[in-house]
Amino acid sequence: MTDSPSQRLGEFLRAQRQLAGLSLRQLAELARVSNPYLSQVERGLHEPSLRVLTSLAHALGIPPHHLLAQAGVQDDSATSSSDVESAIAADKRLTDEEKRALLAVYRSYVAGRDASS
Repeated sequence: MTDSPSQRLGEFLRAQRQLAGLSLRQLAELARVSNPYLSQVERGLHEPSLRVLTSLAHALGIPPHHLLAQAGVQDDSATSSSDVESAIAADKRLTDEEKRALLAVYRSYVAGRDASS
């Protein structure tokens, strides 16, 4: 059975939150949304607005277009970046610390290329 777009977004958000070392409550506070609302988003029970998606991206320290592409709101040429980040986040062979390090290096390379384009 295929997950719905809301469930995939929720899984991506949860993985990014865990990689950032944030609790659900901490991310909710940083993004200025309620804890129960964020929990529903992570479980795929609610589709967040554009404002909430942008706020969550900023709170997680990821480019908003990555989260918007993951949510299907924005068709983005950087979607492959989100795929790479999702693959790193999903790899059970890596520790959270290793995942954070890989993501930091990957994002620095991508940001460098985006800036020079």
